[in-house]
Amino acid sequence: MGWGARLLIGLVLVLVGAAAATWALAHYQSVARVLGVTAPAPPPQQLVLPVQPHPTSTLNPAIADQIGQLQARLQRVESESAQAQGSAGRADALLIAFAARRAIERGVALGYLEPLLVDRFGKDHPEAVATIVTSSRSPVRLTELIGQFQDLEPELIGPPPNEGLWTGVQRGLSSLITVHRSDRPSSQPKARYERALAHLMSGEVDSALAETMRLPGAPRARDWINSARRYVASHRALDEIESTALLGRSDPS
Repeated sequence: MGWGARLLIGLVLVLVGAAAATWALAHYQSVARVLGVTAPAPPPQQLVLPVQPHPTSTLNPAIADQIGQLQARLQRVESESAQAQGSAGRADALLIAFAARRAIERGVALGYLEPLLVDRFGKDHPEAVATIVTSSRSPVRLTELIGQFQDLEPELIGPPPNEGLWTGVQRGLSSLITVHRSDRPSSQPKARYERALAHLMSGEVDSALAETMRLPGAPRARDWINSARRYVASHRALDEIESTALLGRSDPS
């Protein structure tokens, strides 16, 4: 065989070996790693999300101003609503207090007003409410006090009970001539009784009661005095709850 044929066969063998090596490297990664001809693996990709700007940073100044105005308006509406609720509560309390006074002055039972009175004022003013409720169950009217007081005139200005003969004579003699300062009211029973009656006619039962207690015949009018005291106590209790209602300090329990 000549040299030309040998060279041709060698060249063919080299080409065949190169093709086989290329095919092996392409299909067997382990062989490529052994030979050190593998390409490095690409690094893992990281997912990066774009940063969203804060909503307020992208607001138009005009829109931000409108939002501020809306928030201020909402606060005003909430404040007005709270004030309206307070006014309505005060109006309810006043209505209950005035209705209770009217019932007491007319001498009738409270009826449906009693639970309303207890619910509205009973928590903060239990004594006043109890006095009003008790008075309504045993009512005392001003007209009755005046009529009874007029009927008691002889007994009130008469001598005290169990007065001795000598004491009565002395009292009679002392009443013939009385001396008192012009700026002070007379202490004579008749004058004192007339002052008490005048107070009573004006609705000033407490002042009438104070004058009556100084009359010589006051021990004979114990029933009237007790009735007058109940009247004064009930109206003081009414004044207390009315003041509370006017000031808006009543809280339903």
